[in-house]
Amino acid sequence: MKEGLIKDTYELIIKEIQTVITVCYLLAVAIGMIFNYKKYAEFGINIFDYGDVFDFLIAPFSDFYIILFAAASTLFISTLFYLDYLWQKKWPKSYSKMNFGRDKKKWFKQYRMAVIAVSFITYLFLSASFYGKYTKEKITNQRDITITLVDNEIKKGKLIGKTKEIVFLLNDDGVFAIPLTSVVKQIKLK
Repeated sequence: MKEGLIKDTYELIIKEIQTVITVCYLLAVAIGMIFNYKKYAEFGINIFDYGDVFDFLIAPFSDFYIILFAAASTLFISTLFYLDYLWQKKWPKSYSKMNFGRDKKKWFKQYRMAVIAVSFITYLFLSASFYGKYTKEKITNQRDITITLVDNEIKKGKLIGKTKEIVFLLNDDGVFAIPLTSVVKQIKLK
């Protein structure tokens, strides 16, 4: 009897860990997509037109700052949620006053979860906008690179980034998308 209970508990924990890891990975991919979109949008590029699924699956791990912002965002909102919960449990009178008595309503739990979700999404988009501006400044201050095309034409500029099939280059003439695998020489974006 006891051995079956331990086995069932172990299997339940493994299932829950798998679920948590999957949800965390999907959240990290979504955050990576938002941050990559904001980075490229600073240069007038819609990265969703040029990237493929694999580019987005590895997006959160392609830049240390995306991982840092994702972890910081999650930690920040989790801390706020915990502090809110702690305040409600330790000092219920002041918590109720601060919430104008709404915490006594039966819909308050859903309201609190909605506020936390909206706060998380807002903080995430604000962080992504900051990241986009930060990386634009970083890219514009970096040294030029040289790309030699198939016909020996040389392109110089600042590397914005790349996907599996395209390199994005910024120079005085504008933003260029240079395909890596086709006979198309270049695509001028701006």
